[in-house]
Amino acid sequence: MKLRKLVSVVGAGNVGEHTASLLALRGLVDVRMFDLPKKDGDRLIEPVKGKALDIQQMLSALNIDGKVEGYTVSPEGEGYEALEGSDIVVITAGFPRRPGMSREDLLSKNISILWVISEKIKKHAQEAIVIVVTNPVDLMTYAVYRILGFEKNRVMGMAGVLDSARFKTFISKEVRVSPLDIHAYVVGGHGDEMVPLISISNVGGIPLKDMLPREKIQELIRRTQFGGGEIVDLMGTSAYHAPAASIVEMVEAIVTDNKRILPCSVYLDGEVAQYYEAQGLCAGVPVKLGNDGVEEVIKLPMTEEERHMWRRSVESLRKNLSTVEELLNARSSL
Repeated sequence: MKLRKLVSVVGAGNVGEHTASLLALRGLVDVRMFDLPKKDGDRLIEPVKGKALDIQQMLSALNIDGKVEGYTVSPEGEGYEALEGSDIVVITAGFPRRPGMSREDLLSKNISILWVISEKIKKHAQEAIVIVVTNPVDLMTYAVYRILGFEKNRVMGMAGVLDSARFKTFISKEVRVSPLDIHAYVVGGHGDEMVPLISISNVGGIPLKDMLPREKIQELIRRTQFGGGEIVDLMGTSAYHAPAASIVEMVEAIVTDNKRILPCSVYLDGEVAQYYEAQGLCAGVPVKLGNDGVEEVIKLPMTEEERHMWRRSVESLRKNLSTVEELLNARSSL
């Protein structure tokens, strides 16, 4: 009998490596990491194995029991057999958008990568819950959902937890109150048109709109919407500490079955899709997470202004969905 849940992290770049490290430090799960080898001159090196060994030794130094293993895989999909037995698979692998790269180019490259990974998940981890982190995350979550053919409760994207954490951070700094006492949701697509829900945001139960003037709230919203870009400008690379911590929040909610309500990108259909006016796509909404993955989609109230912002965010996602469908259809016909 397996004592601990097994979480596989596919992609051991900054986000994947930090996710594996944080998961191991929590001591709740065993971790397997997967990534491609690299060339160092004429020598082929395997960083994922070194990172896994380093994290394992860190656990020993801190007297934490746990198991971390690294596996080198190929772009064609060799080496994924160790996905077998995974309870959760986190996908962080993918291309970042580079200067001169169109959105369609980025979608094409990342769908090609996620296609290979998803096929291996289908083969070796048919019962796993899958968390997609690869950007653009709402579209990539939809692509993985389509490729896998899993039940919709077992495929979700990480975005809203991170966006909400950023929003709470900026509110905390402004009102000088611990983020533990700040409740705020950010929903919609993970991008410039994400929707912070001011009407239900509060600090210790006091509505945010009663604590700050509208102009200051709008300033915090803008900073949240461009929070990722701010970090890129400062560091020269995209964020990884906060994204990794956000993934861990989702994993822990699933593993401990604690029924946390967290904003995640999920496939919307039926009654909730009608409520959110977002039939047949993946978008960030609050969901209850437990052992079965997404156990319920929460229907949050919105003001008319928030509903307008939400519709604009959904429309932005829908405009790119046809490109994703074309790329998926082209790939499936190969």
